[in-house]
Amino acid sequence: MDITAAAAPVRVGAPRGLVPASVVLGGTLLSLIGLTWDIQWHSDVGPDTFFTMPHLFLYAGSAVSGLASLAVVLMTTANEKRDKAVDPIVGGRAVGVFGRTFAAPVGYLISGIGAALFLVYGLWDQWWHGLYGFDAVIDSPPHIGLLLSVSITMVGAVMVFAVAREQSWGTYGVAGAAAVLLVFSMVTVIGLRALPGGIVNTVSVGSAFFSVMILFMGAHLLKRRGAALTVAVVVAVLQVVFWWFSPWATEVYADATGLPLRDYTDGVPALPNMIPMCLIVVAIAAELLHRLPAWIPGAVGGVIITACSPLQRMLTYGAPFPHLDRYVATIVAGAIFGAAAGMLGRRFGQMLRHLAPAKEGRHA
Repeated sequence: MDITAAAAPVRVGAPRGLVPASVVLGGTLLSLIGLTWDIQWHSDVGPDTFFTMPHLFLYAGSAVSGLASLAVVLMTTANEKRDKAVDPIVGGRAVGVFGRTFAAPVGYLISGIGAALFLVYGLWDQWWHGLYGFDAVIDSPPHIGLLLSVSITMVGAVMVFAVAREQSWGTYGVAGAAAVLLVFSMVTVIGLRALPGGIVNTVSVGSAFFSVMILFMGAHLLKRRGAALTVAVVVAVLQVVFWWFSPWATEVYADATGLPLRDYTDGVPALPNMIPMCLIVVAIAAELLHRLPAWIPGAVGGVIITACSPLQRMLTYGAPFPHLDRYVATIVAGAIFGAAAGMLGRRFGQMLRHLAPAKEGRHA
């Protein structure tokens, strides 16, 4: 069945565009599994080499998404060469690439570019391991490029499902893709630790910014009641699953390779613990305040996350409560960046809505 050509009124089998979109989303999920495993490995075991199981998951996920994107681009190009109608529900309107040598649906173009960049940074990562032998930390230079390229692929996955948001599979796909992107974005926050120390906890503020922005993006993209809560629930499910999976997979793989766990391993999963546990509360607040300008519920979300962040660390790590001045300053910064994130999320959601094909009888 040609997934890019316009179909007859009677549909048989899977809806148009569902299969390649699901493969791209599955690839991003594989990458996320590899990432949470790799971060836990660095935390509980230590340095690693290039050829490890977590890295295999990371690379396999990007390869799956990239090959699915390439397949759709090639089929779309072939249909345009034969003057066949191309269904815009599959990844969005086709745009010309390399002087219209290729016709690429915009969603798959973005996910494919991310996968191609991942390959380039992967070669750099292999060279890095060949030069230094191992990575002692997760934020090595080639890893930064790898993580950014996977993020681009995940944005492409959101775009692919955004085109079909008015169909049930598109709605669920947007929620799933946005949740995967939100969880993955927590790794970006690690880079904020390099900033000079001050009275504000930049990691908490960064976590609030990305969480609110992506949560609001999904809500304004779907533009229906319960959308923000749906994304937050999917994030919570991923958090629960990874909370069990990350330490378990690390311990099993360490035993299989004959490597010991560090003596000071605390058993707390690194990536899942970066995700705000109060995200469902933020989503409920966003639902209750949805009629107000986006910066208001965004600021409320920023306050909730930064206020609960030290409580989460106390619960999981037994960390002491921060000094009052640092706590208050972080909440104020959380409100400011949360307001900005709310406005950006609303704007991004509205932009993504324009990817959907115009309905019959309606001007684009």
